[in-house]
Order: sequence, then structure tokens, then C-alpha cells
Amino acid sequence: MRILVLHRVPYPKIAYHRGIDHELHDVTYFGRRAALDTLPDGLRCERVERPGLRSPYDEARAWLDAEPRGFDRVISMSEYELLDAARLRADLGVEGATVEQVELARDKVLMKRAVAAAGLRVPRFLPVEEFLASGGASPWTGRTVLKPHRGASSVDVVVFDSAAEAHAALIGRRTGVASIDEDGRGLPDHEVEEFVEGPILHFDGLVERGSVLTLGAAEYVGTCLAYAQGAPMGSFQREVTDTLADWVAAALAAVRIENGSFHLEAILDEFGPVFLEVGNRVGGADVVDTFELATGVHLPSFELRVLVGGSVAGTLPPPPAERGWYGWFVHPGHHLGAGVFEGFDGAGPFRSDPRTVTWHELPAGAPLPDHITYGAHETALAGIVGTDSPEETRDWLTRLFASLSLRTSAPHARVPDPVA
Repeated sequence: MRILVLHRVPYPKIAYHRGIDHELHDVTYFGRRAALDTLPDGLRCERVERPGLRSPYDEARAWLDAEPRGFDRVISMSEYELLDAARLRADLGVEGATVEQVELARDKVLMKRAVAAAGLRVPRFLPVEEFLASGGASPWTGRTVLKPHRGASSVDVVVFDSAAEAHAALIGRRTGVASIDEDGRGLPDHEVEEFVEGPILHFDGLVERGSVLTLGAAEYVGTCLAYAQGAPMGSFQREVTDTLADWVAAALAAVRIENGSFHLEAILDEFGPVFLEVGNRVGGADVVDTFELATGVHLPSFELRVLVGGSVAGTLPPPPAERGWYGWFVHPGHHLGAGVFEGFDGAGPFRSDPRTVTWHELPAGAPLPDHITYGAHETALAGIVGTDSPEETRDWLTRLFASLSLRTSAPHARVPDPVA
């Protein structure tokens, strides 16, 4: 096959060679220079650099108009470029998820409407423009979340104490979201929804032709929003009941996620799960690695096999003989602004704990990240822990977060080169 990959996620996070035979297929990686530089030396493939000044779709169209060619598959493993890949598939007549399907699994308003129509619970919500047109009238009055339709990593997510406070902030252009407060251009891209109390779960797995082949569940310690604001976070694996498995299958069917990996988030209240959002992609941070440790399944590899057209049902590896319960953890540094990482106080006992599977800490003297990231080797700390029970993993993460104290220093001034 001729396979076009819109390449954004660093190669080691996906390990494309585990899912695509590069000797059998002709694979073209299309991406910015920084992404292409993550491709391993010696990989049989074509590398095409795009400028990165316009959307991947627009730049791919310009490239293909200048150098016409056909492809049998167009793939993206990045949430941010799934729609670009779908548009290219439509132009080139290539099979795969359609633009409509990708929109349904990318837009939080569309997906909640579809899930609610399937009879599953979702937070009550309104597009911002409807909320404003109603004068702030909403089916709820309590805590209210403002969020982008297609955002990620809790960027531009704001929680207000009430719907009235959210309305006043929107009217007064003081939400804290630049695209809303500066000129209002971002209003159509946002929604408001009621704040639902309860533990937040994420479900991860693989679906092929609408059937869920493997499924895992985990519960967050901390939240993505708190992480964006500077608090550590992680998650610990927990049991998947038959009831939860049926609920996940129904939610996926509602949003027409039929092939590939998925990352679905829900809040568990006293009546059961409340749908939050879903992506037709693998989860971030160390979700992929903890899933593989627990199940033996490397999600990106099997997703690629599905997307290339091979059936993987019945071919998944068996889980490890002894069940471990894993959790991942990340500690941010982006919230501290320009600065230099100098280490952690309180990390020693956890760094040397035999239950610690991986521990990636920035080297002392390294600059802190200037953007929200969950990636190992980018954020201040990222790693994995494995224990004998969900409760033990949860408690380990809780103690870690309570113990850590990040030390920083001012950026090192550059010493000018001596004048000859």
C-alpha cells in the first residue's frame, strides 16, 4: 500500500514500525521539521517537510497539486490533525473515517448531543451563543464550565461559581480567555455546561468495525484543569465492570467511533457514569504504556494495523500472567514561567521505590517547559508506578503529590562572546 501519515506526534510515542511494515508498504511522513526529526535513522520511508504556516490539509493539498500522486490510506495519530486527514481522504477517495465522523468525535457539542440522543447521561450544556441569546438562562444554576468545542489539555477552560457569574463574565469580556475577551471572535468556538461532581474516569481501548476488542479503566488523581494551573496529576487503573463496559460501547456507537483507539472521559456520580468527552485516539501522558503493562496490548500498533486494513480481532496478545495495577503521574513546570529546573524536594523515597516503573525527571539546570505538556522528558516529572491493587496505586500517587516540592532558579544569563 501507499500510506500517507500526517506526522505530528513524536515517533517514539507511536512506534509506527510496530504497526506498519515499512518494507512491505511505501510510507510517506508529511510534517514539520521538528516532527520529521523524530523519525529513526534507517527507516524505509519518504520524508516530506511542510512549512507549518497553514493547516496540514492546505499544505498537503499544495504539495499534491505540485506533485500529484495517489495513496491507499491517509492516517493521522494526532487529535489536532484527524480532521485534516479526513478531508484529504475525501479529496483522494481513500477509505477511512469520514469528515462527519471525525467532527462527531472532535466537537464537544456534537458528541454530547449524539450521546444524549442515545439515552446516556451528559452534563446539561449550551453553545455560548445560545447561552448569551437567552440572557444567561440555563437549565442549571450552579457551578458552570466554559470550554472550547475542540480544545485539549484544558486550555482555555474556566470554571465559574454559577451560571450567572459565567454570563456576567462573558458579557463583560472578563472570562480570562483571550479569544473571547479581546474581540469576541472565539465565542462561537465555546460552550458552557454544568459542573458535575464525582470521580473522573478515563476509558481506553481499541475498537474494530464497531466492536470493542480491549478496554481499560482508570481514575484520575487531580484533574487536567488543575494541572494546567500548576498541580500534579495522574491516574490509577481500576476494574471495568460489565455495566461500565456496556456503557462505553454504547457511547462509542453514539459518536460513530468504529475503528482505532479511543480515549473516553466520564464522571461517576451516585447514579452511574456521566459522559464528558471522547477522542478517536490514544490517551496522552503514559496512558499507552500503562495500558500495555496491564494488558500486553500496545494500542497505537494495533490501531495502525486496523487503519491499514488488517483485522486484529483474535490476534491481541494475552494479558500478563500476574495482574499488576499501574498508574502514571506528571508534575508540571509550565505554570512557573521562564525559569530553570533545579530539582524536587521530597522525591527521593519515591524515585528509589521498587514499585516505581519509570521516572523521568528534568536534569538540574534544564529550562522549564513554556507550554502545557504531559510528555516525559518535557515536563518537570513524568513516570509510572505499579502495585498489587488499585487502592495501593492511588495511595502511592496521593503521597507522591503531597510530598513533592519543585525548586527553580532564574534563567541563566547568556554570557556574550568576547569581541575579537
